[in-house]
Amino acid sequence: MNMKKQQKYYKQKLKYEIDSWDLNDSINNADYIKIIDTRSREAYKNEHIPGAINFPHREMTKETTTDFSKDFLYVCYCDGIGCNASTKGALNMTKLGFRVKELIGGLEWWKRDGYVTQGLNGISEKNVNCGC
Repeated sequence: MNMKKQQKYYKQKLKYEIDSWDLNDSINNADYIKIIDTRSREAYKNEHIPGAINFPHREMTKETTTDFSKDFLYVCYCDGIGCNASTKGALNMTKLGFRVKELIGGLEWWKRDGYVTQGLNGISEKNVNCGC
């Protein structure tokens, strides 16, 4: 096995993905980060990550992003493993020239790791149990 090749692979992977722990850490450190819920308005209304904006991937265009700053890192998420809206959103945003990462596991893993959510079905009690 070529160790340098494998190291390069993992380093590249970390450029494009972020997990719940690191996202929460970035939020707490007030990093230049914006969280984008790429799902439908209905799904966002029911439950979303605190501070996230709802921007369905199908609506991402040059015209709809004119007020977005390129100084931020944008983190796209959707429901989780069974959904690819975050991948579509991340692709759209990179095509538009923004720096983007995709949240591994989406909202599902955010909740699994014990973080709070907002919305009609939000979870208001923090219970972090990630072993990372």
